[in-house]
Amino acid sequence: MQIPFNKPFLSGKELEYIKDAVSRGKISGNGYYTQLCQVYFEHKYGFKKCLLTTSCTDALEMAAILCDIKHGDEVIIPSYTFVSTANAFILRGAKIIFADSRQDHPGIDEDKIEDLITPRTKVIVPVHYAGVACDMDKIVALANKYNIIVVEDAAQAIDSFYKGKPLGSIGHFGCFSFHETKNIQCGEGGMLVINDERFVRRSEIIWEKGTNRAEFFRGEVNKYGWVDIGSSFLPSEITAAFLYAQLEELGNIQTTRKSLWNQYFNESEILKGKGIGLPSFPDYSTNNAHMFYLLCSNLEERTKIINVLRKNGVMAVFHYLSLHKSAFYHAKHDGRVLHESERYSDCLIRMPFYFELNPKYVSVICSIIKDI
Repeated sequence: MQIPFNKPFLSGKELEYIKDAVSRGKISGNGYYTQLCQVYFEHKYGFKKCLLTTSCTDALEMAAILCDIKHGDEVIIPSYTFVSTANAFILRGAKIIFADSRQDHPGIDEDKIEDLITPRTKVIVPVHYAGVACDMDKIVALANKYNIIVVEDAAQAIDSFYKGKPLGSIGHFGCFSFHETKNIQCGEGGMLVINDERFVRRSEIIWEKGTNRAEFFRGEVNKYGWVDIGSSFLPSEITAAFLYAQLEELGNIQTTRKSLWNQYFNESEILKGKGIGLPSFPDYSTNNAHMFYLLCSNLEERTKIINVLRKNGVMAVFHYLSLHKSAFYHAKHDGRVLHESERYSDCLIRMPFYFELNPKYVSVICSIIKDI
């Protein structure tokens, strides 16, 4: 028996749409399938403006440019997140201020953010870990109070909601990932959502290498040129065609993933009496079934579980290492001990989770852990 951690799902129409994209004679970015994908998101979730990118990292880097980050500006992010959340702003010269996680969930501890705000704070980046919403009312209230921009890192949060509002639609910007480990995927891909009208025009310019090329192709200007900084953030039509095939199956994908998630949870409940923690959700958040994780009591217990699972052919993995303790940034951290972030770094273990995971294998995995 070999159970991988992840297996990318194919809807069956990816190659058909890629062939169609090629036959249309334009496979560079911002063509037919790019527009289909962007309009899909704008209509389904009410996002003001969507721009496909080659990755969520690129979406975050675009957001950092649009936030007009200058050297020394401060950006508050959780320490327990992927490096791209920080890197996007460090590339613009920002100083990262790391926040701890919540006790009940790996997301940022919203109640500790205000103490980290200074006159130099420019941006707050809530990360919706595992698709579980941060308390956006608290974060938006702080942003309004101190005139701070909010960039939602919604890499894992497609089709998840906060009090009925789609994640990625609440802050000034939302950044999504379509990496092969995500609910819908195109190998590598992402999207920037712009929710504030002030940033819409410039976002297209940055997206198009600093030119007003998008306006030219819509017939809004009679020529285009270099008007701002930017880069080549657009994915090709081949990537967008692949993604659109996935979007057509979003409902089916989510139904299957939620069923697998519920099975994991129900078969793991007995572990709560043995010191193993299960995922929890604030009442304001939905569950988009992005991942299923367990919380061990300590690093030794987690290591033992991972090793035993692997001996049985099951690829379970840990997740982030706290960024405030990273080799690159620890010397720049202000020395605060972030207890919860470090606990998740040591204790969180992610189970195999993908569309084609056989439900009987979920039972096998849970049985192995119970035996341990």
